[in-house]
Amino acid sequence: MLRVGVVGAGVMGALHAAGWRQTPAEFAGVFSLYPDMVQSVIETCGGQPYPDVDALIEDVDVVDICAPTHVHYELVMKAAAAGKHVVCEKPLARTVAQAEEMIAACEQAGVKLLVGHVVRYFPQYAQAKALVERGEVGDVAVVRLTRASAKPQRPHDNWFEDTEKSGGMILDLMLHDFDYARWVAGEVESVFCKSARATRPDAPGDYAIAILRHTSGAISNLESAWAYPPPLFRTSLQIAGSRGLIDHPAESTIPVRVTLMPDGDHTPTVAVPSSPLLEDPYTLQLKEFYDVLVHDATPRVTAHDALMALRLAFAAIRSAETGRPVSPQEV
Repeated sequence: MLRVGVVGAGVMGALHAAGWRQTPAEFAGVFSLYPDMVQSVIETCGGQPYPDVDALIEDVDVVDICAPTHVHYELVMKAAAAGKHVVCEKPLARTVAQAEEMIAACEQAGVKLLVGHVVRYFPQYAQAKALVERGEVGDVAVVRLTRASAKPQRPHDNWFEDTEKSGGMILDLMLHDFDYARWVAGEVESVFCKSARATRPDAPGDYAIAILRHTSGAISNLESAWAYPPPLFRTSLQIAGSRGLIDHPAESTIPVRVTLMPDGDHTPTVAVPSSPLLEDPYTLQLKEFYDVLVHDATPRVTAHDALMALRLAFAAIRSAETGRPVSPQEV
């Protein structure tokens, strides 16, 4: 039986641990620097706590990395060197150079590297992609994507606040829509971006708009923010083609909706989008990953896709810093 261990016991680590329990794989356990978070995952999902990363890697077949972005490189390289398959949360790495080295190391070791770009598994996004592939709306002309949430908070070491560790909102949050826009409209030739943090590094949140010019002639407009009060998370998508329009609005038909912040300990540390599916997209993603690992199925998202999403994110960051359009091949 395929044994999976999770590194990290935060929001994503807990989601992955629960998701693996819905697959034929055995959830072996979890390692984290924070024992109280480990205990919470173990109480909910079973498995065992590991004393360190090396013990976990030695004991499992698949290392599922849900640790902070800046340690992805070290953990993936260590797992690949041990000959273990890797599942890694997005973003794949903190730099493009790291991502390229990680992909090469996994290929050389003969292990699979699967990256958690979970938006491809959300029903509205997957359905829109299927409609485009079937030609329902003709040639894609304009893609509009919005993704805005509360700024992540953590009880221990809020590494999201440290741009050197997280890469900031563009790399951590907007990355989802860079990947999706490329999935729907094809390769990107240039990125132009404006962001609040680029002009005000001390801003309490962040807001960014990016325009992607695709080689197909399509244009994508992306809007992302860490600006809402917790636990709000709002997304929308719109794809305009030569024959029609796909629209999934963020707002409901209710004229006014008031959302109050929950009290104290009930506030989630990291906001995640919800889904109408009975089976959440994180579990759906891991079930597909299981089929890739065991039955050599074709993954919906590849390590190369994750690398290209990184290139787009870093192109946007450079564009916001320089005020000019940036080719993803420049980064």
